[in-house]
Amino acid sequence: MAAEPAPRGRPGLVTAAAWVVLLLGLWLWARDLDESEGGGAVTDGAAAAQVLRAGPPAARPLPGSATGSAAGSTPAGVAVPSVGIEGPVVSRGLDGDGAVEAPPFGNANEIGWYRGGARPGAAGVAVFVGHMDTRAKPAVFYRLGDVRPGEEVTVTRADGRTAVFTVDRVETVAKDDFDAQRVYGQHKRGRAEIRLLTCGGAYEPGERSYTGNLVVSGYLTRTGTG
Repeated sequence: MAAEPAPRGRPGLVTAAAWVVLLLGLWLWARDLDESEGGGAVTDGAAAAQVLRAGPPAARPLPGSATGSAAGSTPAGVAVPSVGIEGPVVSRGLDGDGAVEAPPFGNANEIGWYRGGARPGAAGVAVFVGHMDTRAKPAVFYRLGDVRPGEEVTVTRADGRTAVFTVDRVETVAKDDFDAQRVYGQHKRGRAEIRLLTCGGAYEPGERSYTGNLVVSGYLTRTGTG
């Protein structure tokens, strides 16, 4: 695992309230799966999102999609080598309020995988959530905002294979106008995709939370072993 990045002056502990909109959106998206078959095409320019990096780096075309396995496999770890992100995956479900359980702050190096979504490598959207920071130090997704389109996310799976996704979108979605279908719906129907989410936007000291959620989106480009 990469060395812990030095703090960059962000405020400390983000309370559980910071997850409310993000996780409620997951619940709404999961509920709608039965009606939309996993979500349709997502259009650009939605008012809910401020696109931070709309395209790939210059002279670096994004690769084409790869064909995922029919069933995929449960994830064991996630890594974004370009920014030093690496962490173990824990399966998360819904709590009594119908929201997805966030990883505990006591285990801020863990990445939560929403088991009600797709398994990584299968058609659909595999959703991962993680904390950005705690009261004492940066958390697993502290550098998620440094990810650029064209960089890769590697998911290590329980079947011994890896699923590699290429990032094609990095954006901050305002929590006051959260569009679950835009965030969690497939960008291209039938494709194996990934979402990495954490807190984002401006920090509100009075609320001890952030104004939005940072969303990194990608699509499967290859699978391998080891």
